[in-house]
Amino acid sequence: MVDVLGHLGMALLWLAPVWYFIGHRRTAALVIGGGFWFGMLPDIDLPLSAWVDGIHHHGVVHTVLAVAILAAVIGPLLGLVFARIGTRTDSTWFYAPARERATAIGVLTVLVTGLAHLFADILSAPDVSTRIEPLWPVVEGPIVMVDVLWYQSWWATWGLFVLGVAVNGLAWYLTDGRDEPPAGTPVK
Repeated sequence: MVDVLGHLGMALLWLAPVWYFIGHRRTAALVIGGGFWFGMLPDIDLPLSAWVDGIHHHGVVHTVLAVAILAAVIGPLLGLVFARIGTRTDSTWFYAPARERATAIGVLTVLVTGLAHLFADILSAPDVSTRIEPLWPVVEGPIVMVDVLWYQSWWATWGLFVLGVAVNGLAWYLTDGRDEPPAGTPVK
C-alpha cells in the first residue's frame, strides 16, 4: 500500500475519464476536486478498529462489497452537494445536464475512488499489513499477489500523486473551451 498521497494520486488517475464523460470543463474540475478525497475511504477501517472488535486494516472495509455499500450511502450525499453548488452558485460550475444526474455522478465518484484505493493496495506488498481480500465474501483470500510497491515508498507515493495531477492538468488544458454549453442549449 502506498501512503496517503499515493492513494489520492491513484484516485486522480481513476477519475481522469471524467473530463471526457462529463463534457464540461468546470463541472469535471468540480467533480475531480470534490471527489478524489474519497480515495482514502477504505482506510476508515483504521479508526474503526479502535472502536469495533473484528475490524482490522485491510479487512472487510477493503472489499468491493464495502466500497459499493459506502458509495450507495455517501454517493447520493456527494451528488446533493454537487447539485447544490450548481443551484446556489454560478450555474457554469455545475451545469444543468450534470445537475440532473448529480446523484449518479456522486455514487460513481465515490465508487471509482474507492476501487482505486483497493487497486493501489493490491499492487502493494504486505510488508506491514495483511493482504486485502477485495472480492470477499465471494472469493476467500487474495485474488492476486502483485508485489510492485512497498509501504510508504516515496517514489511510488509521490509518483502516483504527480502523475494524477499531471494527467488531470493535461485534461484541463485539452478541454479548453468546453465551459460553454453547446449552442442552442438553454442554461437553467
